[in-house]
Amino acid sequence: MRHFGHIPSAARAGLFLREPAEFTADSPARTLAVALGATLYSPATRPRLADDVRKQAARGVVSMVLCLEDSISDADVEEGEDNLVRQFADLADRTAVPVTDADTATGTAADLPLLFIRVRDPRQITDLVARLGETVRLLSGFVLPKFTEARGQAFLEALALAERTSGRRLFAMPVLESPELLHLETRAETLAGIASITDKYRDRVLALRLGVTDFCSAYGLRRSPDMTAYDVKIVANVIADVVNVLGRSDGTGFTVTGPVWEYFRPGERMFKPQLRRSPFLEGRAEDLRTALIEHDLDGLLREIELDRANGLLGKTCIHPTHVVPVHALSVVSHEEWSDAQDILRPDQGGGGVLRSAYTNKMNEVKPHRAWAERTLLRAELFGVAKEDVGFVDLLTAGLAG
Repeated sequence: MRHFGHIPSAARAGLFLREPAEFTADSPARTLAVALGATLYSPATRPRLADDVRKQAARGVVSMVLCLEDSISDADVEEGEDNLVRQFADLADRTAVPVTDADTATGTAADLPLLFIRVRDPRQITDLVARLGETVRLLSGFVLPKFTEARGQAFLEALALAERTSGRRLFAMPVLESPELLHLETRAETLAGIASITDKYRDRVLALRLGVTDFCSAYGLRRSPDMTAYDVKIVANVIADVVNVLGRSDGTGFTVTGPVWEYFRPGERMFKPQLRRSPFLEGRAEDLRTALIEHDLDGLLREIELDRANGLLGKTCIHPTHVVPVHALSVVSHEEWSDAQDILRPDQGGGGVLRSAYTNKMNEVKPHRAWAERTLLRAELFGVAKEDVGFVDLLTAGLAG
């Protein structure tokens, strides 16, 4: 699979200076953590879940979470588990055809997204892996809710056991959403505990996810479509502390993904649109801008930019319309790529300050090195846009694909 693999190869060639690299479910963890992109959640009870997975893969989705937790009622958990077993069998039956053309083949496991199951308790991990049997080969791991050191130990032990019994590499994606993490008096201790347990199981932790809806719930809050998570100061403070402790670039950190954007239908707008007109006029895409505003996606685009500015990568998504904007804004611009290349040139190992090739900023070699390394890894998975290609072009192509 690859990002933007759902659009024709000729269209990709027109957009990218360097096209996104291919990867598989067996790629290194460091690669997959960046490649997750927009992770689409779906209730595990959907009766045609296998069809949904294949349809979303054909639209550019590369990671999905099949949810047995908050997205379904308590009474539906057993039905959801049974349905997952059936749907994985259906997917396995339809992914036995060998690949013949990377651009058109639709019948192979390589065409499926990375699949994760969000469970409620540790027992479900070992039970589901046993029930999935041979179809566990289609599973990449589990999402672990309300993760703390105390709760996480049992989840991660169950994951390790499931790995051994199935012979399949399985990743964990803990969700940081517990009240202990939100409340100021317990936050530092909770973060230290999470850092300790995730470091112990580092090889199995693919990424950390943020449960911002639960954070807001603890105070009876809900952000409007005119506001981002960073406008809710209580939430913004927690995100900052999570990145501070768990998102460091010194080798101790993890990929931390962006929070969910809840809105996907038109609603009454209180504030003026956040989406500047000029990029769309330059790309002759004013109608696209209008459509994004009407569907409250201008706030999503703003939040994606703030996610990356605050150290987050990828995003939890609950609607397919959110996927392409996340991926379009994850592509490395020609300017970013040029700066990163200059900073990491072998002859700059001693440090110093360079004027950027775009002559609009300074590139300070040592302080900007970690940023440059992260940027080039993102460039490998999401590609580098051509010099005259902007996010409007990528968004338009992604939607058309």
